[in-house]
Amino acid sequence: MTSLAPTAASFPETDLFADDPDGIGAQTLATVGSLFPIKQKRCYLNNASIGGHSLPVIGAVERFLANVRDNGRNDYPRWCEHADTAIKDRLARLIGAKRSEIAFVKNTTEGLVNVANGLDWKDGDNLILPDIEYPSNVYCWMKLAKRGVSIRWVKNRGGRILVDDIRALIDDRTRLVSISAVQFSNGFRHDLEATAALCHEKGVLLNLDAIQWAGVLAIDVERLGVHFMSVGGHKWMLAPIGTGLFYCRRDALDLLDPPSVGYHSVGKHEAHMDYELSYRPDAGRFEEALVNFPGIWGLDAAVRLQLQLTPAAIERHILGLNAYAAEALRRRGYEIVSPFDEGERSGNLSFRHPTRPGEEIEARLKQAGVDLAMRGGRMRISPSYYNDIAEIDRFVAALPAA
Repeated sequence: MTSLAPTAASFPETDLFADDPDGIGAQTLATVGSLFPIKQKRCYLNNASIGGHSLPVIGAVERFLANVRDNGRNDYPRWCEHADTAIKDRLARLIGAKRSEIAFVKNTTEGLVNVANGLDWKDGDNLILPDIEYPSNVYCWMKLAKRGVSIRWVKNRGGRILVDDIRALIDDRTRLVSISAVQFSNGFRHDLEATAALCHEKGVLLNLDAIQWAGVLAIDVERLGVHFMSVGGHKWMLAPIGTGLFYCRRDALDLLDPPSVGYHSVGKHEAHMDYELSYRPDAGRFEEALVNFPGIWGLDAAVRLQLQLTPAAIERHILGLNAYAAEALRRRGYEIVSPFDEGERSGNLSFRHPTRPGEEIEARLKQAGVDLAMRGGRMRISPSYYNDIAEIDRFVAALPAA
């Protein structure tokens, strides 16, 4: 009778801390698509919702799990050290920060809540919020009403949020401006430079929901002077669900009282019976307990791939795909809904048929193996750096003519 018991050969040795253990190799925008199995199955243009995973990302998660399988918690100190140094170093490079300003979070909402529930609000304070925000950047602020904090809504102008309209709402009780760097519904790319300059001029904190920006558009938070930024990994970062980063500028760190604390918040490692609540001196104070190490290893693989391709090249590629798609859609008689001025373009491209409902077209596309999203009654594509012109042509060819 054949034994089904695993043998030592079933469990190959893996180096959890090797330089390039996930097989990324030397990639370019012309070759990187081979690392994404989804390209063999779908024309996937919905990365603004949940991004496709590369083989290196999947390999990194599996490698971490294999380490736990073989060693239990014996490498736990090394996990923590590697995550807090090498992995945070790479995340910091991606956004123009320092690793001490980075905390791991499970999603964008967790980072936003760190700010909403961490600031020392006073009765009568207000904050400024666009009226077309994703719910994650709404509900955590609405909850502050019981503390006497009010929201001043910036009314959009045809899907755009103007910096002058933000300026008009700021008064001496305004503590914070919280915006999506890119609006999810139409792809409007906010003028971060002008908004950051305004906030510094007025002495107001700037908080970004950047999940629709990071992984698509280059950003330098240090140069801009952003105070707080939250990014989930599962969209444009092309990283595992349940991963992300929270950026807290070093000179804003003590403005936040971590809303959730645990033994990792104080950084005492194995001194479990020392009950002094003294926070870590960096953004790691927002990591209250064990982080999602398998997912973070996958996030790191995704980030290493982006750094190799470079954020600037990724931005050019994605904006180029959307410009090509917009022109092809116009020729087919579709209306482009996204703002398309040069400084307002992003990875999201929204459009609609002049007469037919988008839901009907979406269903037709899905049957043809083409994936997009419906947002506010409009169709939205969001190609990533692994997508190419041939996939845009396939998508356009599958559309009914207008």
